[in-house]
Amino acid sequence: MARRLLLGCSAVGNTLVERTRQSHGDLVAVTDDTGWVSTLRDRNVATVEADPTDPATYPDSAEVVLIASDDAARNVAAAVAARRTYPGAMIVAHVGDDPTDEQQATLRETADRLVDPVEAIAARVREATGADANEEPIRLVSTLRTLSGPLLVVAHDNPDPDAIASALGLARAAESVGVPADACYGGEIAHQENRAMMNLLDLSLRTFDDLDLDGYGGVALVDHSRAGINDSLPEGHPVDIVVDHHPPRGPVAGEFVDIRPDAGATSTLIQGYLSRLGIEPDRSLATALLYGIRIDTKDFTRSTSIPDFEAAASLSALADESTLRRVESPSVSPETLRVLARAINGRDVRGSTVASCVGEIGDRDTLAQAAERLLDLDGIAVTFVFGYMEGVIYGSARARGADLDVGELLRDALDPVGSAGGHATMAGAQVPLGLLEEVSDDESLEDVVQAFVAGRFFEAIDDAPSPPTGGLPEYPTD
Repeated sequence: MARRLLLGCSAVGNTLVERTRQSHGDLVAVTDDTGWVSTLRDRNVATVEADPTDPATYPDSAEVVLIASDDAARNVAAAVAARRTYPGAMIVAHVGDDPTDEQQATLRETADRLVDPVEAIAARVREATGADANEEPIRLVSTLRTLSGPLLVVAHDNPDPDAIASALGLARAAESVGVPADACYGGEIAHQENRAMMNLLDLSLRTFDDLDLDGYGGVALVDHSRAGINDSLPEGHPVDIVVDHHPPRGPVAGEFVDIRPDAGATSTLIQGYLSRLGIEPDRSLATALLYGIRIDTKDFTRSTSIPDFEAAASLSALADESTLRRVESPSVSPETLRVLARAINGRDVRGSTVASCVGEIGDRDTLAQAAERLLDLDGIAVTFVFGYMEGVIYGSARARGADLDVGELLRDALDPVGSAGGHATMAGAQVPLGLLEEVSDDESLEDVVQAFVAGRFFEAIDDAPSPPTGGLPEYPTD
């Protein structure tokens, strides 16, 4: 059975064939143009040299019919014949050269979709030339073109899927306007889903270990907004471009700054740039951007905006869903299960909030996974899971349906003994162990850390101001 039938051929038809080159096995072409017959057969497309308006030359069935000659009259005749032959098929018709009003009307009545390359090009030109000079993609391109050398795109340390995809996407945008770019990160990619994403999509980011900052003409930050704060740049290092969806803590420097706390993911902003600039991401990048949006919005159930849905919809047609399913279901490490079990067993529950110390850890990313899973406990709206390694206490907090901003909560709880960052529904923290390591023989380090960190955390909750009248929405924006 032929799923796709091409009637007639032209430059438009040739492009359609090229776009479906991965599935030539279910494509049949009918054309009486000898030149195109030869070209299509050279591409291993099953081609019948015959009149494309004659139903006698058609295969028994077709799900999609593409009508693509340059002759408007023949396209009308082919569309009418195809509709009679395949009443339930999707018919996509090229309008052809200089169609009359009557021919266009017939095609609109007969075909499900019309393809008019001239109008499409004109629309793109109108869109580009009529753009507001203050629009973000236009300002981004202007900033990129002022750089004196390559662009270094910096994700935050230990990057998550949104940061990884955003860094690669911004590098792609820079390269499209002739600016070489490297995406990089500090720390490690430890979470099994993140490693699976990198490996299965064959993504590549540089690490700070092999970088010479002096070799770059500009620096961009994605998914965070301050140099030296949760990245491996020197604190205060000059920054040219900032793209983020987290609310900033203090002023943000940069020639181009686009921070939108109402967006669920930085990948949403990056896809907006690519779409607006007419850049189609390849399959790996599209899949990564889609995964970044899905992870940061928890599959569109947390901090989701209309642009998140729009970006995801445009990426879905380009993404590799089979690979995405493999990324989302990697094997679970024994360390992850151990940390989750300890978080459950050692939980301290007060009202709708739970805090749990899991002791010494080998992978700090397991804390975020445990914090996410503890939200599934009945009646729990805020979670905080923390553990320690290499002289530092690390913590991860999550919230759902709470009247608290966990980013602000952790900053209040741990100031000035440590640092914290994040937004309303997800946040992280770091505290040096320091004197806590000097515990007495009859008191375990885990108990000391639990008492100290959980105590400050619950105290901050008690001191938190009451929400405004009417409270916050069930899923507050970042």
